[in-house]
Amino acid sequence: MGWAARFLTAVSFLALGVLFAPDALFGGAPGRPAAGVAAARLAHVLCFATAWGAALWVTFIGGIVMFKHLPRHQFGSLQGKMFPAYFMLISVCSAISVAAFAYLNPWKTASTVERYQLGFLLAALGFDLSNLLVFTPITIEMMMKRHKIEKDLGIGGEVGRSRNAELAKTNPALAAMNKKFGMIHGLSSLANIMAFGSLAMHSWYLASKLEL
Repeated sequence: MGWAARFLTAVSFLALGVLFAPDALFGGAPGRPAAGVAAARLAHVLCFATAWGAALWVTFIGGIVMFKHLPRHQFGSLQGKMFPAYFMLISVCSAISVAAFAYLNPWKTASTVERYQLGFLLAALGFDLSNLLVFTPITIEMMMKRHKIEKDLGIGGEVGRSRNAELAKTNPALAAMNKKFGMIHGLSSLANIMAFGSLAMHSWYLASKLEL
């Protein structure tokens, strides 16, 4: 499906939403125009859902499936291309969610719960940006250096279990690279999990607002 067809499909679904649920979408708010509130609500829900869904898939499903079925160096190279795009996507979505939520719930008039929720969204954005700008570039650089050492040792093409740990016992360069890579990869994974957890907290808040 081309980009034009995808865009028309998205616009069609948006039009159907406006047609069948105009009150839910275009209800106004004190001191803010209905159109602005509608746009903020839509932006917040869509961007939050995109960030949440992407984080769920990459963290718990996609990465695990690829790791189990791809040669290790091929898996790493693919992750090196995918992760910058992934963190760019969820960072942009988190930023839009923060802006929309802040517009809908100004700090001065927001309740304590709403202020906490803004804090969770800001935390998710901060963790995502730390991965996008700091951890992921360093992780990819370390990974490529480790790949080079492993290729010289004739490993990296295996699927699943690797001989890396075994060879590292007699290869100081590989052992040192493993330590550096493990540390920065651990920080990147922790930041990703913390961002996911922050979004999870906000999902509970949104669920409490639904009337089904």
